[in-house]
Amino acid sequence: MSQAAIAAIGAAAGFSIFLGLPVARLRGLTPRVQGFLNALATGVLLFLLWDILSKANQPIDAALGRLRQGPAEVRVLATLVALFLLGLATGLVALTLVNQAVMNRLRRQARPGPGAAIAVAIRTAPNPRSLALMIAIGLGLHNFSEGLAIGQSFSAGLLSFTAVLVIGFGLHNITEGFGIAAPLASGEQVPSWRFLLMAGMIGGGPTLIGTVIGFNIVSTWTFVLFLALAAGAVIYVINEMLAVCRRMDTPSALALGLLCGFFAGYGTDLLLTYLGS
Repeated sequence: MSQAAIAAIGAAAGFSIFLGLPVARLRGLTPRVQGFLNALATGVLLFLLWDILSKANQPIDAALGRLRQGPAEVRVLATLVALFLLGLATGLVALTLVNQAVMNRLRRQARPGPGAAIAVAIRTAPNPRSLALMIAIGLGLHNFSEGLAIGQSFSAGLLSFTAVLVIGFGLHNITEGFGIAAPLASGEQVPSWRFLLMAGMIGGGPTLIGTVIGFNIVSTWTFVLFLALAAGAVIYVINEMLAVCRRMDTPSALALGLLCGFFAGYGTDLLLTYLGS
């Protein structure tokens, strides 16, 4: 199959993220509804974190089971663990540094007087646009690993399973688009279609790239590394989203939104597993 056809498969799975982004332009929502939407999106992210970490740990568990076979297996296990920890730390620290740079730039733009209140708000809350971009970057890293899985399954000749992955990841990406849109929907300014296009490309485009790479390069090392990168990024995003949720939600509404989001992600994953079995 041509590289263009492989890219089309990745695009079908990744660019479904655009179906959830128009929610960002909705206005007139009550603070309670906005808070619940943010909590719902955070619940989806919590499921994705659990799903990512469990899949990244599978090759490590397999290597651990082969540990008694000799020194070579010890080196394999040590390398996989090192890649896992490196990816996790890099994904978390990279987004932290990017967010600090964005916040520092916004603080420098805030002038004394009435702008001082803006500076205080910036120190205590992420800007909706910057938070949406942080979410898009974290999901983009995650979707890159999804693309790797699609490409590697197709390269192995598992055509029916590849189709299931494309459908399942496409459904997941719709909810991920909603996750990017949620903080924008609660902002004062309506985001432009150009901004939503950029956010969608950041979040969904890596699926296409990962699919092409996964088809051409089949490697356990890259699989573990990029899943760990995605997990680190999602941890950062969840922390930011929870800060927003706590300001907008009552404890009971926050818990309900988190559970609904987690169950939505978990139910989609169960359906994916069932169809692929």
